[in-house]
Amino acid sequence: MIHYQLRCGTGHEFDGWFTNSAGFERQAATGLIVCPDCGGTDVVRALMAPSLASRHAPVPKVETTSETALTAPSRAAAGPLPDAVRAALTRLRAEVERNCDYVGAEFATEARRIHNGEAAPRGIYGETTPDEAESLIEDGIEVARIPWLPRADS
Repeated sequence: MIHYQLRCGTGHEFDGWFTNSAGFERQAATGLIVCPDCGGTDVVRALMAPSLASRHAPVPKVETTSETALTAPSRAAAGPLPDAVRAALTRLRAEVERNCDYVGAEFATEARRIHNGEAAPRGIYGETTPDEAESLIEDGIEVARIPWLPRADS
């Protein structure tokens, strides 16, 4: 594995791990590397200090197992969000804002109106209480709770 310090087109810096430099180049060329702050895909390697192993200190070996992958969310809850998760949530927020109508605190009411055929079917998002969300689910109305990260520009 190779570690790179990366920078997006707007200047945000973040870490990335790749199998090799060709893997980075391939992912960057196809827009698969996303800035966790702004969601930008114009990503390049930033300058970084080299990491040199000492003759006296062993180089740690990092292993990933399916058990590690399964327990990662519980560890993430106790610390900062991993860059990949932050990037995915940033992209998700952008998609929701681009394709759905914001209805604010009227979310539960509007979801019921759509479900009952009283309003045009469409994607909506907004805020509701946990009790209102549970009531919608019990009534067969599909809702999803999404962790809403603040915008990078706010």
